[in-house]
Amino acid sequence: MSAALAPAPGPAPKSASVRGTLRRTAARIERDTPAHRDRAIDALRAIALLAVPTGHWLLGGFTLDGAGALHNASPLSAVPALAPASWVLQMLGVFFLVGGYASVLSYHRRPGSAAAWLRGRLARLGRPVLGVTAVWAVAAPLLFAAGVPLTTLRTGATLVIQPLWFVGVYAVVTALTPYCVRAARRLGGWAAAPLLASVAAVDFLRYGPFADAVPSWLALVNILPGWLFAYQLGVAWGEGRIGRRGAWLLCAGGTALFAVLLVVFHYPVSMVGVPGAGRTNSHPPSLLVLALASAQSGAAILVRDRLARLMARPALWAPVVVVNLCAMTVLCWHQTAMLAAAVPAAVAGPVAGLTTAPDSALWIAERLAWMPVFAALLVLIARYTRRFEAPWTRSTAVRRTAAGLLSAGFGAFALGLA
Repeated sequence: MSAALAPAPGPAPKSASVRGTLRRTAARIERDTPAHRDRAIDALRAIALLAVPTGHWLLGGFTLDGAGALHNASPLSAVPALAPASWVLQMLGVFFLVGGYASVLSYHRRPGSAAAWLRGRLARLGRPVLGVTAVWAVAAPLLFAAGVPLTTLRTGATLVIQPLWFVGVYAVVTALTPYCVRAARRLGGWAAAPLLASVAAVDFLRYGPFADAVPSWLALVNILPGWLFAYQLGVAWGEGRIGRRGAWLLCAGGTALFAVLLVVFHYPVSMVGVPGAGRTNSHPPSLLVLALASAQSGAAILVRDRLARLMARPALWAPVVVVNLCAMTVLCWHQTAMLAAAVPAAVAGPVAGLTTAPDSALWIAERLAWMPVFAALLVLIARYTRRFEAPWTRSTAVRRTAAGLLSAGFGAFALGLA
C-alpha cells in the first residue's frame, strides 16, 4: 500500500497514554532519589501505614437508626472468624520499629541541638493533626445546618479522632530518642526487654489472681512501654545492634509468646477492640501486642535485603515514595474518605456494605467492593490537604492560634466533652 493511501495514524489509546505518564513519573522519581536513601525502610513504612486505612475500612462499619443517623459498628462482633485478619492488619509494631530506626539516623545527622531536632519532628507530626481537626471543626456546623444528624456528626468525629491517639504516643516516644540511643548502645536489642517485662507485670496484675483488687487505671501504665517496645528495637537496629540472629530470636520468640498467650492464657484473639467484649488487646496495649510486634519486627529485619532489591525497580519504588510523602495525610484523612461515602449514602437508607449492619460474611465481600471508592476519595482529599504537611511559613500567629482553638473544640466534641 502506498504512503498516499495509508490511513492516517489515529490518537494513541488512552490506556497507553496513562501507562506512558506513569512510566515517566516513575523514571523521574527514580532519578531524583538520593543514592543513600534506604528504600527498604521506606517500603516497610509504606506497608505498615497502608495497613491502617485498610484495617479501619474493613473492620469499621455502620448501622442506621430510625432517624437515618449513623452509628459505629464492627463485623468482629458478628463474624469472630475475621479476628485473625487483625494479626496482619495491625502493623503498628512495624511502624514504630521503622520510626525508631529512622529517628536514630536523623538524630545523628542533626545539624543543631537535640531540642531543635525534636521541635522539627514534633512540628511535622502536629501540623497535619491541627489541619484535619480544624477543618472538621468548621465543617461540622455546616453539615449540621445542611441537615446531617448530630448523631452522625458525633460518629464521624469519633472516627476522625480515633487514629490520632497514635500521633500523641509517637510524639512522646520520639522525645525519648536520646535515652533510647543510650540504652541501645549499652544493651543492644535487650534494651527493649524491661519494657516487655513491665507490660507483662501489669497484665498479670489486671488479669491474674489479684484482678479484683487492682484499680482499672493501672492498665494505663502499659501505654508508654507497650508502644515504646518496638521503637526501642528500631533504635537498636539503627545503631547496628540487631543482626539476623537477633531478628530470628525476635521472630521466633514473639511467635511462641503469641501462641502461648492465646492458647494457654486465653487472651482475646482480635488485636483491635470488639464492641461489647470485656477485654481488649489494643487500648491500652496488652502483652499480646508486644508479642506480635516482636514477631513482626524480626520478620521486617529479615526481609529488609529482599525488599531493597525489589525497590530497585522504579515501578515499585515510585508508589512507595508517594505514600511516604503523604504519610500523615493518609493517617489523618482516611476516615474522612470513608465518611465522605457513608454520610451521603445514609440519606438514601441502607446501602449494602456501606450503611448496612456488618453482621455477616456477605457484608465483608460488600465492604471490599467499596474500598476502591474509599481509596479514590482519599486520593482526591489528599490533593487538597497534603499542604498541611508542609511548613506553615505563610501562616500568621493569629491563624495558628485559630487553628489550635478550632482543633481543641473539635477534640472536645469528638470525646463527648462538648
